[in-house]
Amino acid sequence: MSIADDICRKLTEAFRPLAIHVDDESAHHAGHAGARPGGETHFRVRIVSTDFVDMSRVARQRKIYEVLSDEMRAQIHALSIDARAPGE
Repeated sequence: MSIADDICRKLTEAFRPLAIHVDDESAHHAGHAGARPGGETHFRVRIVSTDFVDMSRVARQRKIYEVLSDEMRAQIHALSIDARAPGE
């Protein structure tokens, strides 16, 4: 299973999203700090969940980082997050 698949699985289990998309953007960062041969270091997550209603942008990001804490320590160098409630 790829890291992107693992990210998607964990976020789906945690937030039951209406929509989720995980992009591996590692190829755009080749040669930069944190990049590894083969990629899977830099990701962009777009997620829409009712769990984010009445939650600030920072609180949403903190929840996502909490769910992905193991991956952030060992595998993910950079994570861009677009977390929204339905209708936003």
